Amino acid sequence: MVGTIIWTVIILTVLGTALAVVLFLVARKFRVEEDSRIDEIEKTMPGANCGGCGFAGCRAFAESCVREGNLDKNFCPVGGNETMKKVASVLGIEAVAKAPLVAVVRCNGSCANRPLVNDYDGVKSCRVKATLYSGDTGCPFGCLGCGDCVSACAFGALSMDPETGLPVVDQDKCTGCGACAKACPKNIIELRPKGPRGMRVFVSCMNKDKGAVARKACSAACIGCGKCAKVCAQEAIVVADNLAYIDPAKCKLCKKCVAECPTGAIHAVNFPVLKPKPAPVAEESKEDVNNG
Repeated sequence: MVGTIIWTVIILTVLGTALAVVLFLVARKFRVEEDSRIDEIEKTMPGANCGGCGFAGCRAFAESCVREGNLDKNFCPVGGNETMKKVASVLGIEAVAKAPLVAVVRCNGSCANRPLVNDYDGVKSCRVKATLYSGDTGCPFGCLGCGDCVSACAFGALSMDPETGLPVVDQDKCTGCGACAKACPKNIIELRPKGPRGMRVFVSCMNKDKGAVARKACSAACIGCGKCAKVCAQEAIVVADNLAYIDPAKCKLCKKCVAECPTGAIHAVNFPVLKPKPAPVAEESKEDVNNG
């Protein structure tokens, strides 16, 4: 009995040792040498692993950069142009600067503009709410107000305004990673160029219903009238499916469309407030002043 146990132990030990040697030889033969530049690039990354670059994390992004050998399709929105310069330096190439992006909330359906038609008393999640019904207002395209976008932001750039019931973006904290846009089931958050000195013009509405229906649901809805497109000399505005859209690449920030919009659906952000011009002095007043 004891001899059987000893032989069993010896055989298992020999088999284990043999298998270990085989695995070692196989691993050594088929080992893939990893490019050391991957580690170098990963060290230059911000380490947010937010997925804003389109990859699972910073390491996957670094592997893609080395594999492609260029940065044509790769960009880290969190690190921005400074990080991409370091990445390009590791690869020995030039980095082309890109305009920084910022999240824009394309819904102006505040509590005042978009009255409630029912009361939602379920799980506080936009995604869950969207699967149940179109929302608790008459607009099936607008913000659901549960703050999934706020929870998705790893940089604290979004918050819910208790007065309007809408998310607010802090452009100084926003990295343009796009996590909030992915989290929104209504697709009302768009990444747009920040613009010079943060100035940008956009249509703050996603309602594709016809004008009368859209206006009934929200007083600030785009009604697809096309007046904005007619006054735009740059042809930056298109109207499709009863909804206007401003192409940021063509927009020259003239703000003519803002003044033309009858519902206030077009927003101009971060423009300087111009002081009103003094009223012209009437001729009679001038004579009275001279006589006095």
